[in-house]
Amino acid sequence: MSHSLKVFFVFTLLFLAVVEAKHKKKHKHKIRHGPKPFLPLIPPFGSDELPPVPQLPPIFEPPSNIPQLPPFPLKQDGEEGQGVENTQQDAKEGIENKLFEVTSIGHWEIISENAGVSAMHINLLPTNKIIVYDAKVYRTSRIKLPDGVPCVPYRDMGGQEDKLDCFAHAVEYDIETNQVRPLQITAGDPWCSSGGVAPDGTFVSAGGFDTGARSVRYMGPNCQNCEWREYDNIFGADRWYATQQILPNGEFILVGGRRSFSYEFIPVEGQRGEKPYFFPFLYETSDIDENNLYPFVHLSTDGNLFIFSNNRSLLLNPTTHKIVRTFPVLPGGSRNYPASGMSALLPINLNDPATATKAEVMVCGGNLPDAFHIAETTKIFLPALRDCNRLTISEPFPEWESELMPSGRTMGDLLVLPNGDLLLINGATMGTAAWWDADLPNYTPVLYKPEDPKGLRFTVLKPSQIARMYHSTSTVLPSGKIWVSGSNTHNTYRDVDKFPTETRVEAFSPPYLDANFDKYRPQIDEDASEKELAYGGLFEASFSVEDGAELTKNNIKVSMYSPPFTTHGFSMGQRLLFLKIDELNVQGQEGSYRVRVEAPPSNAIAPPGYYLLFVVYRGLPAAKGMWVHIQ
Repeated sequence: MSHSLKVFFVFTLLFLAVVEAKHKKKHKHKIRHGPKPFLPLIPPFGSDELPPVPQLPPIFEPPSNIPQLPPFPLKQDGEEGQGVENTQQDAKEGIENKLFEVTSIGHWEIISENAGVSAMHINLLPTNKIIVYDAKVYRTSRIKLPDGVPCVPYRDMGGQEDKLDCFAHAVEYDIETNQVRPLQITAGDPWCSSGGVAPDGTFVSAGGFDTGARSVRYMGPNCQNCEWREYDNIFGADRWYATQQILPNGEFILVGGRRSFSYEFIPVEGQRGEKPYFFPFLYETSDIDENNLYPFVHLSTDGNLFIFSNNRSLLLNPTTHKIVRTFPVLPGGSRNYPASGMSALLPINLNDPATATKAEVMVCGGNLPDAFHIAETTKIFLPALRDCNRLTISEPFPEWESELMPSGRTMGDLLVLPNGDLLLINGATMGTAAWWDADLPNYTPVLYKPEDPKGLRFTVLKPSQIARMYHSTSTVLPSGKIWVSGSNTHNTYRDVDKFPTETRVEAFSPPYLDANFDKYRPQIDEDASEKELAYGGLFEASFSVEDGAELTKNNIKVSMYSPPFTTHGFSMGQRLLFLKIDELNVQGQEGSYRVRVEAPPSNAIAPPGYYLLFVVYRGLPAAKGMWVHIQ
């Protein structure tokens, strides 16, 4: 290379170095320190603007040039491999642990042609009665008050007249006879209230509409021919569309309500409540259509409360009133009333030390933030959301795991079944909650198996022939069947309509009730079983199985279920535990067994009260659950 070319090359390198240095100096303050938030905060209540509907990121497709690893080599006959046990006992246990392959898609039957009132609110009680009640504002139902019970006077504001209401707006439904006993409500209106069963078996209902917004009602405990005990003006704020949750100490907390951005505690019967605690989170999550009513509240395994409102959630310590942590925003739309998605706490497995404190919630369905406004003003009904989402709230930094349901659903119920599966049932595929704001009923229940691989968890079951729209409800019975009733999209009772007011009651039998498997179904001997439990203590239950040739400690489970208060698509206080099995013994008679079980270790894992206990054999729950009590 000539001398002149060498000089030119050196000067070129020096020039490029100077340009690069100037570029770095010019842009050194433009470094980004993190991504912008994925979703904007929801504007405060009363804002005229809604945040844009979030767009999900595109699905990532891996490059095609990633090498494919060969399949894991299988051990050949005669080989020995570290960590792989090849014994007959392990093979036997593998067969034993396999669930029965039930191909049934369920069965429907009508068990009552008229329950008297449309089942807006329900709760199964330890007496094997269901408290069913509607709103008083209609001043009508399909059952009159009993002879000798006086009609209730009221003021008709439309005509400014004094009138008498002679209809019952609540009934006690006997699940063994399918007969009802009408109940009188004389005080505040329980329309869109909350409820739950106290540790002693007393049913407690709080809040409601107008004169009932600060009321509390009691029924029981454990008595025949009980009547309501009603108290008005108990709370410090209106509790219309509020959520009620039992706490580890047996008290109830009330969260939210229409324009009530606070929470408070239900006082001892006959006393007035203390001052409410302002809860800014509810204010922040209220948009133009609210979408934060009936917030999803679940008691975590550490005694803190998971509270989900609109599309955001956090963990609240109800004792210190401090926020323990906040969780990622759930994209896609709004989940609470009136968008009206569903939520449940997944089963808590105490039989495995690794999962004994794991708490995971599920939130499914709902609609877009402005779906209610569009339905109300134009009667155009947007499709309900199809996504189902899981979050492990006991972890410090969890992320939502999403999957798609077979169909969209709003106003549905999400029930936990005795064997740990979940059932999505009732609701609509278009629109939102509220009168006349939905269409295309979702007749088809769907089974969800949370332990199956993602993509294989949903099973479509047999559809009903009855539309269960706004104000429909469902609950799990001791028999394992699902009690289904209600549906009233109107501001009165209508017999003839596209979606008439429903007072018929159905029973849905999930696949595990297939009669072909009855010989494997456990039968609990209540007389030979313990029903009073102590935290952390051992107790025993006796049961029999007609064909238990392969039954061992490894393929049975013992579940303990808290029947919830269900209204407006949310089952308050619902909880299922799989208890730790200590020992299984074969009794003298063939097919008879006695299982020793460890009760829940604390009142944070299982709040005090009544539960239904089931023995589950390879996915088949006992023919009838047994009521147990823990205090």
